[in-house]
Amino acid sequence: MARFSRPGPISAKPLSVLLGDVFSEAYAKQGFAARELVTRWGEIAGSEVAAHSQPLKIQWPRPVEGQPQEPATLVLRVEGPMALEIQHASDVILQRVNRFFGWSAVGRLTLRQAPLSRRERPPASRAPDPGEVEKVAETLDAVEDAELRAALARLGASIKRN
Repeated sequence: MARFSRPGPISAKPLSVLLGDVFSEAYAKQGFAARELVTRWGEIAGSEVAAHSQPLKIQWPRPVEGQPQEPATLVLRVEGPMALEIQHASDVILQRVNRFFGWSAVGRLTLRQAPLSRRERPPASRAPDPGEVEKVAETLDAVEDAELRAALARLGASIKRN
């Protein structure tokens, strides 16, 4: 008689762990040693700068033997009219980026004027019509729990609306 072993506990891993190497390669091709510069750009550069710019890549100069490593150039995509403002703030941006890295990794900024590739956020959902919620609630007499009945009524009204 064959013995079947019980399966072990299921250990779920975050998607970021499973895809970490895939993303790391993509970011490395653009010169980013760590993807945090891109993913945390708003925290690093500040919300005003981040609203109008995104890091595209870091260009590292070729090392010259016997010479100290030159700092890199951070290439930013910037929305048209804000390019001048961001150029004027380049010293502050460089300080913030280097503070993030913990050393003087970036020595200059290069700006590329282009529209930002932002994901459009879906419009905020509206609350269902209270009259429609009441109509649906009347059909849910079999549900004893009042909170569950109210939630189902809201769900039903939302589905009818769409």
